[in-house]
Amino acid sequence: MTDSKQAKPYINPYLGGALLGVVLFLAFMITGNGLGASGAINRVMVAILELVAPNHVDRVGYLAHMGGGTSFSLESSGVAMLVGTILGGFASGLINRRVKVEIRKGPRITNTTRIIMAILGGLIMGYGARLARGCTSGQALSGGAVLSVGSFAFMFSIFIGAYALAYFLRRLWN
Repeated sequence: MTDSKQAKPYINPYLGGALLGVVLFLAFMITGNGLGASGAINRVMVAILELVAPNHVDRVGYLAHMGGGTSFSLESSGVAMLVGTILGGFASGLINRRVKVEIRKGPRITNTTRIIMAILGGLIMGYGARLARGCTSGQALSGGAVLSVGSFAFMFSIFIGAYALAYFLRRLWN
């Protein structure tokens, strides 16, 4: 007899990959865009900036393109997809009994160091996503689906950088 509080097993990775492909196809078909989060996160930041300094948004061309004047920065299929991803991931975690507060780390690292490293890594990836004009999901999945050479170069760079950095950070996980 199994415990009803125990987490359900993860989906088969091949089935998960096939389902992700279907979702990517549907995203292209319905919205005309692929998957990605950095553009939507940028629009959310512009919406927050509009509340604090609306004149600044109107004066800066990069920001005005997303939310200046009478345009509404959150009116984007990417923002709807971002909200759906967050809610869908949370719903999946609830259904599969995986929602819990935890810090995953190696035995030789403190909670504080792990949190600082996670925040630092997130900031670097967020900056890199804006610099590359797309996050890993937008570049790898959507760009790779349309056979973009830049997307393949981006992903090779991500893997090379991750393996190189892992060499120096591995002591934190062992």
